[in-house]
Amino acid sequence: QTQLVESGGGLVQPGGSLRLSCAASGFTLIYNTIGWFRQAPGKEREGVSCISRSGGTTTYADAVKGRFTISRDNAKRTVYLQMNSLEPEDAAVYYCAAKFGHCGWSDYDYWGQGTQVTVSS
Repeated sequence: QTQLVESGGGLVQPGGSLRLSCAASGFTLIYNTIGWFRQAPGKEREGVSCISRSGGTTTYADAVKGRFTISRDNAKRTVYLQMNSLEPEDAAVYYCAAKFGHCGWSDYDYWGQGTQVTVSS
């Protein structure tokens, strides 16, 4: 069964950090571009970051540039999203997704179930 599973979400105070993980099962992931998306209540889903299959290309939404870092370990079939200096506006359900092709915010084939990130004092 092809599956992506996110983990690492939770409650953090403003200014804090979290590291999200996206693990793959049922496929190797090493051939895929992986994207992170988020959706806050009442808002549309938005792209946060993506990384090419080699890790050589990364893209970030303007709202997270300089604070979030995406990386991947193909041997572990896992992609990470390090989130620093978290703000209340970052609170959302975070999803990872996989596709073939270049980084971008569309045409993803596989999606995880999401992990909740709450930023609150």
